[in-house]
Amino acid sequence: MPIEETGRRVTRRRVRTRARLLDAAFEVFAARGFGRVSIEEVCEAAGFSRGAFYSNFATLDELFFALYRERADVIASQVAEALAGEGPDIDVPASVDRVAEVLLLDVDWLLVKTDFLVHAARDPGVAEALLGHRARLRAAIADRLFRARGNTALPAVLGDAEGAAHAVVAAYDGVTTQLLLDKDVEAARAWLKQLLTALLTDGGRTPAGTRARPGREHP
Repeated sequence: MPIEETGRRVTRRRVRTRARLLDAAFEVFAARGFGRVSIEEVCEAAGFSRGAFYSNFATLDELFFALYRERADVIASQVAEALAGEGPDIDVPASVDRVAEVLLLDVDWLLVKTDFLVHAARDPGVAEALLGHRARLRAAIADRLFRARGNTALPAVLGDAEGAAHAVVAAYDGVTTQLLLDKDVEAARAWLKQLLTALLTDGGRTPAGTRARPGREHP
């Protein structure tokens, strides 16, 4: 068998192994929380040995961050696609609707992310890497908001597109914190639309169907 073909098979197998380890880690981290899970438990859930684990990750921290990066990339792609639909002069209120409709609001993922945030707060190296991912997400949002200036002016109180991007991410963080407690995805999407509309426009337009239900607490 040619060496090149053997290498491709090994690479494909390693990719599948890595994907299974990430999927298994997501399940056990969501169920039990980071810090309560061992490498052995991840391997057992994935159906692999410790050797398979160490051929892909040096530590649980490395695996956890790979998992976070994978999910964060999904969110970044969702935001970018939702804000890229109308050319250079996007309609901010319409884009708010699209972002709120597609943005990842998965309770299990939010549990994993919250564990990771707490872990990062205690580890400067992990915190620095996490801050880098959040900065890239904000930069992508700011770029699209900057291009939208000719269609809808951003509120002056936010300063500029970068300030508005900070506000967008902060709104998402607040809404997802509430979602962790009440598990109401529909209410979370409605509240996210309201917050983003108020932040990025004069607040005068309330998208259809976004009025939060009476009695519902929000962050």
